[in-house]
Amino acid sequence: MKLYCKVVALALCLGLLLVLYLFVGNADEPPLQVARGSHLAHVPSGPGADVGPPPQAHFRPVQAAEPEGKEAAQVSKREPRLHKKPGKRSEAARGKFANARRPTDQKHFIAQRSSPQWMHLAVVACGDRLEETLIMLKSAILFSNRKLKFHIFAEDSLKPEFERKLLEWPPSYTKKFEYNVYPITFSVGNAQEWKKLFKPCAAQRLFLPMILKDVDSLLYVDTDVLFLRPIDDIWSFLRVFNSTQLAAMAPEHEIPKIGWYSRFARHPYYGTAGVNSGVMLMNLTRIRNTLFKNSMIPTGLTWEEMLYPLYQKYKNYITWGDQDLLNIIFYFNPECLYLFPCQWNYRPDHCMYGSNCKGAEEEGISILHGNRGVYHDDKQPTFKALYEVIRDASCARSPPFSSYRNCTPWYPPGVEGASANPNKCTSQIGPWMNIRCDEFFAIKGEWLALSISFLV
Repeated sequence: MKLYCKVVALALCLGLLLVLYLFVGNADEPPLQVARGSHLAHVPSGPGADVGPPPQAHFRPVQAAEPEGKEAAQVSKREPRLHKKPGKRSEAARGKFANARRPTDQKHFIAQRSSPQWMHLAVVACGDRLEETLIMLKSAILFSNRKLKFHIFAEDSLKPEFERKLLEWPPSYTKKFEYNVYPITFSVGNAQEWKKLFKPCAAQRLFLPMILKDVDSLLYVDTDVLFLRPIDDIWSFLRVFNSTQLAAMAPEHEIPKIGWYSRFARHPYYGTAGVNSGVMLMNLTRIRNTLFKNSMIPTGLTWEEMLYPLYQKYKNYITWGDQDLLNIIFYFNPECLYLFPCQWNYRPDHCMYGSNCKGAEEEGISILHGNRGVYHDDKQPTFKALYEVIRDASCARSPPFSSYRNCTPWYPPGVEGASANPNKCTSQIGPWMNIRCDEFFAIKGEWLALSISFLV
């Protein structure tokens, strides 16, 4: 009986062990199959989902890692696409937002296009130069398209006269410009010396970069200048400056062997014939930021530091005052100067000894410079006639040059948008702007005044 009980107990134990083996030993297989089938979907969620370690976890790392690695690889392959999709959506979103902003941007763009693009014109007037200066300003208004800012440097006694005369101009003129009248000031050196250099106050132009600190670029002209085409055209030379050029002037003479500097100068001068400073286009920002080579010290000097020592060194050798100083400066710094053609500073010298300004013969005179007092005597009647026509033009009527504004604008050679026909616009105004040099003084002043009387 005892033996029988022992056998039964042993059989029960073996049966129990078998049952335990069948249920416990294979309990981890179904979860592994699920993991292989849908690894990404089998993610614990909810409170307590991570409780309880997976059965036989220490036995399955290699087998479990294989499908995870494949899936990870698949996920990593899909990641760039998943990354791009948000990118595309963000670009699309940005596009929509950009479209939503376009009206504002367009308004801003239109506002920029329609806002006044000022051109700055500077002149220095002392003594009896009030009338000349006003006529020069008038010629600038008659032709120019964009708005102008006048920077008038004058003696204290002339300031109220300028203000009174400019206020008398009609709205059709005054709406095209703003102005400031400044006192004559010299930031370095002896003010009385500077004031008496060559002509009264002429040296003031040397100090414009220091006085007009908020102005980037400007055109300086003498009082005896007349514009025969828009300032817009000479202003466009700023666009052809290279990285070192900071000013532009015309040569003093076209033929060096008969020029003044090549024959008489006792100081250095620019090029082979020097330059004339009666019409000077300046990038004031560059002038203020440049160190200039000089003959006084081996290192560079700023414009302001250089002026008075340069004058002290050469004051006994210069004849034409500030113009000679400019020639000396650009002799040592030729890379800083741009030369524009003679028709942009056309003077009696270009015809007194025969025709020697080919640009004026081919394209007409752009800026007339009546130096030598030719507006006020009978030595050069055509210069005088032009001066008187603009002087006597009625301010009661609007500027009559609308035909110019409808034609192709002029640009210096090499500038995008340059017209293939530079005479296209000037020919619409009248033949007087295209007078050839050999005809210039053959025309009677009375006939010239009559031929352009339709302008006024």
